[in-house]
Amino acid sequence: PVPAAAAAGEDSPVEGGPPDHSYSLSSGTTSEELLRKLNEQRDIIALLEVKMKEMKGSIRRLRLAEAQLREEIREKDRLLHAASAGTRKRHGL
Repeated sequence: PVPAAAAAGEDSPVEGGPPDHSYSLSSGTTSEELLRKLNEQRDIIALLEVKMKEMKGSIRRLRLAEAQLREEIREKDRLLHAASAGTRKRHGL
């Protein structure tokens, strides 16, 4: 009987050895398998690079939004301070 993983075309563990993960190589790996694994790794790296660029863009937008919010808070604090100072003057405090 053929193990289910082998029947499905997946890597199966070497007998008595650790499981064969997509990032590990067995001693009998063919050049075709090496090329396939290399291409898979390149695809993964390309996807990660795209995600990193997206995340950098998100971080940049969040920093801009934070700076704008901080400026709004400073302006509101300034207005509140000016209003409270004006109120104190009118009441002789």
